[in-house]
Amino acid sequence: MKGPIGVFDSGYGGLTILHGIRQLLPDYDYLYLGDNARAPYGSRSFEVVYQFTRQAVLKLFDMGCRLVILGCNTASAKALRSIQQRDLPQIDPDRRVLGVIRPTAEVIGSLTSSRHVGLLATEGTVKSDSYRLEIQKLYPDIKVTGIACPLWVPIIENNEADSPGADYFVKKRLDQLMRLDPEIDAIILGCTHYPILMPKILKHIQPGVRIVPQSEYVAESLQRYLERHPEMERQLTKSGHCQYYTTENPDKFKETAQIFLHEQINVRHIDLE
Repeated sequence: MKGPIGVFDSGYGGLTILHGIRQLLPDYDYLYLGDNARAPYGSRSFEVVYQFTRQAVLKLFDMGCRLVILGCNTASAKALRSIQQRDLPQIDPDRRVLGVIRPTAEVIGSLTSSRHVGLLATEGTVKSDSYRLEIQKLYPDIKVTGIACPLWVPIIENNEADSPGADYFVKKRLDQLMRLDPEIDAIILGCTHYPILMPKILKHIQPGVRIVPQSEYVAESLQRYLERHPEMERQLTKSGHCQYYTTENPDKFKETAQIFLHEQINVRHIDLE
C-alpha cells in the first residue's frame, strides 16, 4: 500500500524542514503534523518527548505514511533511537522513521576548517548531547560547543523576528557562544525555527563564521536515502499534494504557519491521545 511522506514536529519549526524537502522533491505527497497543543518539547523530559513523538508517529502510520521525518530536533534527540530500535520492529519493520540530526552531522565535516563547531538549539537538544555524539562518530576531531537559546522560539512565533528585541537576543547568544570557543568557524542552527532569524544572525555573527541551517541538508539526505532504498521510494505516492494537521486550533496554526511558509494553507485539527 502506498502513502505520503509524514513530517512531524512539536509545533511550527518543522515547516522549514518540510519547505526544504518540497523544494527539492516536489512530486511527492506530504502530510505535516504539528503537536502544537503540547509544544514546546524543548524543556520536557526524555520519557515525555518519547511518548509524545511515538503517539505522533503511530498516528501518521495510521494515516497511511510509510516514511516519517521527525522535523524536530528535540524529538530527533530524545525519541528517534528508541522508536527505531524498540518500536519499529514490532509495529512494522517495513516502515521507517528518520531524524534531522544525522544529516547535519554528515555534512559538517566539509563545512569547518578549524574543526571547532558551534550549536544553537533548545535546552533539550543541547542537554541531550546528540549533536556532539553524532558528529564525533563521523569526525572524532571536531569539537562541538552548544548553548540553548530559550527565547528565540517565542520571538519567532510571536512574529517579532524583525524587531529590535530580536537583535538583542540574537547578538547576546552569538557573543556568548563565540566567547566559549573563539575558534568556532561553523554554527549549526539546531532548531528548525531558527532559520527565520537568519537575517539577524548574519548581521551579528563575526566575519568568516559559516551558519548551517538544516533544511537543505535534510532534503538532500532524504533524496539520497530514497535513491539508496528504491523499495521505500516505490511505496510513496506522487501527486504533489501536502496536507496539514495540528493538535491545536487550526486557525491559529494557519496564521502562524505563514511566518514559515509564506503561503495560505488549509489545516485540520487532529487528536493524538
